[in-house]
Amino acid sequence: MNATTEIRSAETAIYQATIAAGEPFICEVKAGQTLRLLDLEGNQAVDTLFFNARNPRERYDPQRTLRKQGRVYLGEGSVLYSNLGQPMLTITRDLCGRHDTLGGACAQESNTVRYALSTRYMHSCRDNFLRASLHDGRLGKRDISANINFFMNVPVTAEGGLTFEDGLSGPGKYVELLAHIDTLVLISNCPQLNNPCNGWNPTPAQVLIWN
Repeated sequence: MNATTEIRSAETAIYQATIAAGEPFICEVKAGQTLRLLDLEGNQAVDTLFFNARNPRERYDPQRTLRKQGRVYLGEGSVLYSNLGQPMLTITRDLCGRHDTLGGACAQESNTVRYALSTRYMHSCRDNFLRASLHDGRLGKRDISANINFFMNVPVTAEGGLTFEDGLSGPGKYVELLAHIDTLVLISNCPQLNNPCNGWNPTPAQVLIWN
């Protein structure tokens, strides 16, 4: 069985962590290690950013990634490229089948524009990114750029717009990524309550790492 089809056991992981519903998380994955993002209860968006752990100014670049793969959504076999054109990670296993690269992270500003003024002070993914960045010390506000929304379903309409729909994931579904460089992983386990990306009910997610 090759590396792309191997089914890994959680008992053999060298690292496991559960991200509480709506909370931030940050960790490092070494080159050659495999990262699994696990949707524990289903229909949970996991907003994620990737950085070169040795030079955080190098980061995941959605434009290069989408241009090289020639399609909007990420899935098994997709290579994630940095803003310097370097392969950062490859999706080696995907039980969901669609991950959004266009919807972005929810923020005070977008909540206000999309929903209502009263949602401005609700917890958001951008706030989560900033909280985790400040705690880690290697990242700052300028490092928060376009992210991947793992497990999130954002169809593109015929007119070129975006819609937020129920996710395609389910309990226990996951995506695995092989790191090509030492990678800093910044996550917001999305707290959004105003659209169906989390099934209107944010739930925990899990991170596992294998050598």
